[in-house]
Amino acid sequence: MTLKLRQICLVAKELEPVINDLTAILGINRCYVDDGVGKFGLENTLMPIGRNFLEVVAPIEEGTAAERYLERRNGDGGYMFITQADSVATQEQVRRNASENKVRVAWESQREDWNLVQLHPADLKTAFFEVETDAYNDFSGHWNPVGGDGWEDKVKQDVTIDFLGVEMQSDEPDEVAALWGKVAGLPVEDETGSPTIWFDNLGLRFVKASDSRGDGLGGIDIAVADREAILREAKARGCYRSDHQIDICGVRWYLTDS
Repeated sequence: MTLKLRQICLVAKELEPVINDLTAILGINRCYVDDGVGKFGLENTLMPIGRNFLEVVAPIEEGTAAERYLERRNGDGGYMFITQADSVATQEQVRRNASENKVRVAWESQREDWNLVQLHPADLKTAFFEVETDAYNDFSGHWNPVGGDGWEDKVKQDVTIDFLGVEMQSDEPDEVAALWGKVAGLPVEDETGSPTIWFDNLGLRFVKASDSRGDGLGGIDIAVADREAILREAKARGCYRSDHQIDICGVRWYLTDS
């Protein structure tokens, strides 16, 4: 049973200013716009980070789930933790785990070659947890949310290399970590003082909320090749917090030199 983080989705009140900050500060490229999110009253843009992806969505209609999420968290922030499963069987196991732990399915789609299930952020206390599987199950290549293939030439790693971890914040991090672990079917470990679930390529850790924004996806760890370039651009755009942290789209970005 393997689950790999393939995509992190952020939500913003306005799309373009956030995309401009992300591409300029992190030194990454745009790679795809999914017109299909329009049916949810959203617009989006995706960017590769290594062989995985960063997405930002923004509401373009009133009354969307994204708009309600922005209101609940008082602004831009983390929205979805999106994984790829190694098989339909693994995906179905996560779905059963969710049901057994009273976590609702927010939305799902089943096709011959691409199945996905989104689990409800209210029940998971922090963010959407999405599990996808397709006919390829290629953990470093084909990915349907960016059209499958054709994004490879947009990968740029001379500044930002890859995701290293994701930070969920909660008033009850131990309890929320235990719930996520049960749903994912993965153990919760606590070797660093924060309960952490290890997916195939990174750790999902849970910390005490301390920024008055409540429960949610609050931080992302990234491996960087050019810290100075990131800090220089972050300072110019008002996103600098320290030599180890920048803030973009209501999310703390923690920098680790590769």
